[in-house]
Amino acid sequence: MRRSPDDEAPYAAGFRSTPREVADVALPVRGTLPDWLSGVLLRVAPALFEVGEQRYAHWFDGLARLHRFAFADGRVTYRSRFLRSRAYEEATRAGRIVHAEFATDPCRSLFGRVQAILEPTTTDNAVVSVNRIGGDVVALTETRLPVRFDPDTLETLGIHDFSTFVEGSVSTAHPHHDGASAYTYLISFGRRSAYHVHAVDHAGVERELARIPVERPSYMHSFGMSARRLILAEFPFVVNPLRLYLSGVPFIRNYRWDPTRGTTLTALDKETGAQVGRWSAPPLFAFHHVNAVEREDALEVDLVAYDDASVIDALYLARLRGSEPVRAVGRLVRLTLPAGGGDVTVRSLSDTPIELPRIDYPRHQGRPYRWVWGNGQAGADFLDSIVKIDLAGDPATNARVWREDGAWPGEPVLVRRPGSEAEDDGVLLSVVLDARAERSYLLVLDAATLEEIARAEAPEIVTFGFHGNFLGTPEDGPLHA
Repeated sequence: MRRSPDDEAPYAAGFRSTPREVADVALPVRGTLPDWLSGVLLRVAPALFEVGEQRYAHWFDGLARLHRFAFADGRVTYRSRFLRSRAYEEATRAGRIVHAEFATDPCRSLFGRVQAILEPTTTDNAVVSVNRIGGDVVALTETRLPVRFDPDTLETLGIHDFSTFVEGSVSTAHPHHDGASAYTYLISFGRRSAYHVHAVDHAGVERELARIPVERPSYMHSFGMSARRLILAEFPFVVNPLRLYLSGVPFIRNYRWDPTRGTTLTALDKETGAQVGRWSAPPLFAFHHVNAVEREDALEVDLVAYDDASVIDALYLARLRGSEPVRAVGRLVRLTLPAGGGDVTVRSLSDTPIELPRIDYPRHQGRPYRWVWGNGQAGADFLDSIVKIDLAGDPATNARVWREDGAWPGEPVLVRRPGSEAEDDGVLLSVVLDARAERSYLLVLDAATLEEIARAEAPEIVTFGFHGNFLGTPEDGPLHA
């Protein structure tokens, strides 16, 4: 339904700057938290969309703030703190935007423009996700500069930079884990652009697994991992590296959609980096891989797909805050890559749209699985629900939905019940905007039924973000990608 041009989006409060920080405060709880729920939910989200008279252009650009919900003995406390990245410190000190972001490029001096030409993608505004790399807890964005922070105090501890032998400036905010190592990639741009795939063990020791030359690098937000394979999906949203250095426009505006290229998928051996397969698929776009499973005769790659990359344009802040409804969900699909090569098939796994997908990562990443949780869009406006999809069911009817009027939930994070073997035995944690009260609350749902167990009211609006992770007992296993 179209709104009046003067209307504000009903969820617009989730895209307003929230400049204050919150020290530890106990949250009032409605309902009863499970007595086994112990640990911390860490999230990062853009929370400052203006600096002085300048404004960031895109949801992916706002300055990052960390959020911590700590659970113990049936209680929950909350704390928030801005990530003291160089991008944040220099912008707040100068009173203007200093570092170029995903879709925002500040006015620069001549010296600043020369710096940008030499290295156009160096922001450390780690606004996308929270994870572990080499023993560090880090906030990540799509550059090679994860930011370390203390998961208890949220104090910023400095950059976790990759070794100098690892080339590349653009990376992924979604490293994978298998219990022994974290896996990630970087992209180098130049006359000889390449994808650099590497592993980092718990001691921080890095090794480059593969270097894959590429003429026009693809925009890839994440990648896939099965039990033995790493899978890069090159969507036909590509860039001429020369444009990055010479165009003078923000990073993502240099990319072009070229469906004639189709989608290229490359599988690498996790241990050696050797290429074990390469396939061509129809053109599509995705932010998020969901899972990848090896069968005897094929490799199955599940992701949240879009017909093209126009969803990036839909996430500019002017669009999100404006009068036109925004559709921000894709379709859950499975790409089947035949062993030994051949045609790739693309099959829809559910008729219910989804984004920000989660699975039982510690026990089912790279293995057969049944359940996918994520955000849905049941109405006209943005992400307004939480969905659970049963991959064993009929795609027309295999989704269960939680929705509440005036509520706009964020990514649901699964926390398994200790000792349980059931894939969906646990709770989902989601930070929800209550648009009517103009504040947020932490929602706790039964992961199996999506019935509400409890909610804890936060003392402020927690701006809309992307990803978080739960740090609990060692039994919880590796973090989600």
